[in-house]
Amino acid sequence: MNYSETIDYLYSRLPMFTRIGSAAIKKDLTNTIELCRKLGNPQDKFKSVHVGGTNGKGSTSHMLAAILQTAGYKTGLYTSPHLRDFRERIRINGEMITEDEVVQFVQSQQENIEQIEPSFFEVTVAIAFDHFARHQVDIAIIEVGLGGRLDSSNVISPLLSVITNISLDHTNILGNTLTKIAYEKAGIIKPKTPVVIGQRQPEVEGVFIDKAKENQSEIVFASEEWDIQSSKLSTLGSRKEALLNLQVKSSKGPTSLFPYHNVNSLSIDLTGAYQAKNLCTVLSSVEELLNQGFKITWNHLTTALKQVKHLTGLMGRWQILSEKPLIVCDTGHNEDGIRQVVKAIESTPYRRLHIVLGMVKDKDIKKVLQLLPKNAIYYFCSPDVERGKPAEELAQEARTLGLSGESYTSVKKAFTASKEKAEPDDFIFVGGSTFVVAEII
Repeated sequence: MNYSETIDYLYSRLPMFTRIGSAAIKKDLTNTIELCRKLGNPQDKFKSVHVGGTNGKGSTSHMLAAILQTAGYKTGLYTSPHLRDFRERIRINGEMITEDEVVQFVQSQQENIEQIEPSFFEVTVAIAFDHFARHQVDIAIIEVGLGGRLDSSNVISPLLSVITNISLDHTNILGNTLTKIAYEKAGIIKPKTPVVIGQRQPEVEGVFIDKAKENQSEIVFASEEWDIQSSKLSTLGSRKEALLNLQVKSSKGPTSLFPYHNVNSLSIDLTGAYQAKNLCTVLSSVEELLNQGFKITWNHLTTALKQVKHLTGLMGRWQILSEKPLIVCDTGHNEDGIRQVVKAIESTPYRRLHIVLGMVKDKDIKKVLQLLPKNAIYYFCSPDVERGKPAEELAQEARTLGLSGESYTSVKKAFTASKEKAEPDDFIFVGGSTFVVAEII
């Protein structure tokens, strides 16, 4: 098989969550453990940081990877899902795994794949671990796919576990309460391995504290270690080159990162206001890596954060596609993620607001729709996956909540219609689902 045929084989042969939903989820780690065993347990041959949570884990993973590679470490990065190219999931120092390497892996392991019958995600994790081991990375940032306890990535023994936040998402799989979801996310906390929790949330903090105590693991809450004093967007003459400038204070006084001053200025090229929370998580994680002997300077940190997208290839986080009219896409897709997106929309000046919106069927659609602005013109569509919510059904549900607009037979047609109707001073937002953003990008 060539590369295209190999990817088609993986998509068509293996159960795939992005396509069919919960039916693709395996209830234990047996397949991943067996695949890794046949590969010589590559996950044990490199150091790692494990990053989970409901929202922000992708941005946090990319920021950490950017910082480590800027500090001179050969850094692997595993994330999911991809937006344009399968190979986005597996990178070393920002470079995607080659097409030939994907082909060679599948060819060499096809017999094992046929025998074990793993999911698409289980095979992808195995490819990543094998790639990082063969290329002898100094450290790899491994993003959890879904949940944590039973996620295929949870066969690693990391130096550090990171959990960004907890909100309602994938409730049909992880549980319908924050406590149940937190229990699944806490599954990545390992014995005597420090853990950074991004936000102290009263409803679930006890789950993490108890799990850390059970594992004799040191635990810190990043939201208590850092305070964002202010944030301001600088456009540098072009929105596409904007930076989010933040004044950050250490709540615990001078630290390894902030040895002389309690308040410091940091700039990030990820411009969504919600990135402030992720930055706190990153800073606490870097402090912990410093405690473990990593050599990361203030200059490494500031240099990396200004060019995360360039260094790691991150896309889809408040990504500006055009300036006149302003077109932004964002992969936020659950209640908390959309709440952050709406705050960002509200802080953006525009004459008229256009929203291209598509969702998948297994989300709590009503709760998301209730958060969206009613003063927008909507273009309802369905992402091209089996889980996609039919556009007309989405439109009907939205209309009952005061959102008005037309439905379209594809994401592309909805996007084209929005551009045809928008004036130069208008704002077009594209989102509701990662898959909608993927089709636009």
